[in-house]
Parts: sequence; C-alpha cells; structure tokens
Amino acid sequence: MNDLFTWAALGSIAGASAATLLATNVIGGLIGPSGDKLRKWIAIAIALLLSYVTAAFADDVGGEKWVIAFFNALVIFSAALGVNQFPPGNRQATPTQVAGGREPRVFRSWV
Repeated sequence: MNDLFTWAALGSIAGASAATLLATNVIGGLIGPSGDKLRKWIAIAIALLLSYVTAAFADDVGGEKWVIAFFNALVIFSAALGVNQFPPGNRQATPTQVAGGREPRVFRSWV
C-alpha cells in the first residue's frame, strides 16, 4: 500500500497531476461519451480541490498561500492534460501554396 499514492505524493505536483489525470479519465469514462466534453472541467475541479486541500494543511499562516494554491492548480491541470494540446484548432497543419504551382526550392531534390 505504501507503493501507491500517499498523502505526501498527492501533495507533490507529479502526484497531484497523476491523480488528476487518473480521476478525470475514470469519471469521464463512467459518464460515457457525453463525459468527453466535461473532462477539462472535471480536471480543473480536481486540480483546484487537490491544490486547496494541500494549502489548507500547509504551515504557512499568510493569505498568499491561497493565491499560490490557485496557480499550483493551473500547473497540476496543465501537467495532467497537456497544455500543449490546447486549443485543438492550433494543432492542424496549414498547407502552404506556392505561386505558379511550382514547389519551393528547399523541397526539391538536390540529387
């Protein structure tokens, strides 16, 4: 049991990100196909929850820990879902056209 998640592991960015990813996929899978649209919202909710629970147990007395907890939640969310995957429209390659129908010199065979 000590090899799986522990409270210390959940308090780390890596552990919280893994827990967020796992919980999001399980909850989304249980909801069904309609859960696919909700996964990012489920993930941000879980990331915020884990971050604020961790902040509540922190020894810091100042109120800035709640602001830092918010930004930590964004890091957890980004690590869990992959910030480089958003937005999906930016992932598509745009074809380039060359005037006159000729291909650019750099793509011609040099042989």
